[in-house]
Amino acid sequence: MKTEKNILIAFLLNMAFSLFELIGGIFTNSVAIISDALHDFGDSISIGLSYFLEKKSKKKPDNNYTYGYRRYSILGAFITNTILVIGSVLVIINAVKRIINPVEINYDGMIIFAIFGVIVNFLAAYFTKEGNSLNQKAVNLHMLEDVLGWVVVLVGSILIKFLKINVIDSIMSIGVAIFILTHAIKSFKSILDLFLVKTPNGINIEELKEHLQEIENVKDVHHIHVWSMDGFNNYATMHIVTDSEDTKHLKNEIKEELKEYGINHITIEFEEIGYVCNEIECTIEEHNHHGHHHHHH
Repeated sequence: MKTEKNILIAFLLNMAFSLFELIGGIFTNSVAIISDALHDFGDSISIGLSYFLEKKSKKKPDNNYTYGYRRYSILGAFITNTILVIGSVLVIINAVKRIINPVEINYDGMIIFAIFGVIVNFLAAYFTKEGNSLNQKAVNLHMLEDVLGWVVVLVGSILIKFLKINVIDSIMSIGVAIFILTHAIKSFKSILDLFLVKTPNGINIEELKEHLQEIENVKDVHHIHVWSMDGFNNYATMHIVTDSEDTKHLKNEIKEELKEYGINHITIEFEEIGYVCNEIECTIEEHNHHGHHHHHH
């Protein structure tokens, strides 16, 4: 399980580093470094969580979780992003306080810490770049942010050294925080889409329906439901009206078509042509016409 091992390495690197960073921030009196420490600490906690949840999400389906545990990975992403949002807001508040009441900054110390920061976080980012769960992406995004944050701190601390403008420190930390906030909010949107069982990105139901109806012997398709467990594994159920006896062959054709949409788990119900489907969503439009006929007793 490469993904998990990498997340663990990243966790240990980050945890150790955020403690080192907190000491550095206090020592250099830099809010950019302290805010980064807070952010890194939040990261490492969420990476730790991600590690357990990613591990759990690999478990095979059982009687309690018939769909398997893939959503646990999303829970990891959710918690991670929540921590990031809270962290970013705290950072912005502290930086604004600093702008109002400036303090002395030890910029030589800052420069040294920033060089360390770039190196350590680059290594962590390198370890987490593989893997394709949303959770893994959240972890890797943090890592890249950390590298970016440190590059910013490095540039900023050099500027402070030569320009003697301490407010640069606060402005930098606000910049990093806003960057993190916007990314976290984007992630929240994709997590929310999964929880609200929205049709997965890149799948157009109308188009999918047309493609299926082009298959020979498929007379009608209704009751299509497509959803995703974790942003990668898509599921679908549908009713297919057919006059063909050879449903085995038909089923394979349908599955092939759906594979192109990234749908690998499919449940199909076949219906004969005259069959009246009684399920509510089956024929949404027709129900409006029937509605008028039921008034007379």
